[in-house]
Amino acid sequence: MERLNQTSSVSEFILLGLSSRPEDQKPLFILFLIIYLVTITGNLLIILAICSDPQLHTPMYFFLSFLSFIDICFSTTIVPRMLVNFLSEKKTISYAGCLTQMYFTYALGNTDSYLLAAMAFDRYVAICDPFRYVTIMSRRPCVLLVAFSCSLPHFHSLLHILLLNQLTFCDSNVVHHFFCDINPLLKLSCSSIFVNDLTLKTEGLVFWVTPFLCIVFSYVRILVAVLRIPSAAGKRKAFSTCGSHLTVVILFYGSIFYVYLQPLSSYNIRDRVVTIVYTVLSSMLNPFIYSLRNKDMKRGLGKLMGRRKS
Repeated sequence: MERLNQTSSVSEFILLGLSSRPEDQKPLFILFLIIYLVTITGNLLIILAICSDPQLHTPMYFFLSFLSFIDICFSTTIVPRMLVNFLSEKKTISYAGCLTQMYFTYALGNTDSYLLAAMAFDRYVAICDPFRYVTIMSRRPCVLLVAFSCSLPHFHSLLHILLLNQLTFCDSNVVHHFFCDINPLLKLSCSSIFVNDLTLKTEGLVFWVTPFLCIVFSYVRILVAVLRIPSAAGKRKAFSTCGSHLTVVILFYGSIFYVYLQPLSSYNIRDRVVTIVYTVLSSMLNPFIYSLRNKDMKRGLGKLMGRRKS
């Protein structure tokens, strides 16, 4: 805490949220409370269904169970604070609390992206090299992929938090956002943000783009392999195993690239709205996307619900 006080005369930030109009606060509270409850319930059901059904004990669902767990944590990092601020007049968050929220937001958000890359690799091996699938995607490589996906993002997040902690915030403490995000915080700094901006555009860009390129490479190879399948039924079956994952990737990365791959000076209210897609909506929609388009997942959820009724 001493270090925090030395680098900033600001002891707290004010999160403006999605709207400053008093009449909007209760409807927004109800909306995001429903979204949060659906997110927690949906992802918990996915985890329980995978754990309870032996037929879902495969690498793809192993990764999916961790993705659902991370989505619960990711949503919990952001939404409860939003809910409190909707009903509060102050809408403040401490300096340390703001940095803590940003640390976990970036760590968990990037864990999501690396898990999506691991899932894309799993589909690539299953379709392009099916005879070696059991060997390549054995338990040890899967555990290592999850461990790597969950640990590396924390170092990336810590780097940006430490750099942000070197800045001075001496003018406004009003954050034009619903959570502590790096772009609106950098705009508040009254010291040079050259190093922060450079790191974002180099290390940050490489860190975000690398899993995305792995996903693109996997799906290009998958597309080539599927097009070589002679039967239409075989093509449909191959695409059906990838459709859910590809939908999640487009939703997640599309919103991230829209918000962060633009100049800091152009950051505006539209970016706040788009940020909701990858911070809140994607975590809620993932269980629906993976269950509605996946027969195995539907069966597993059916067994779980049937077991609870009996």
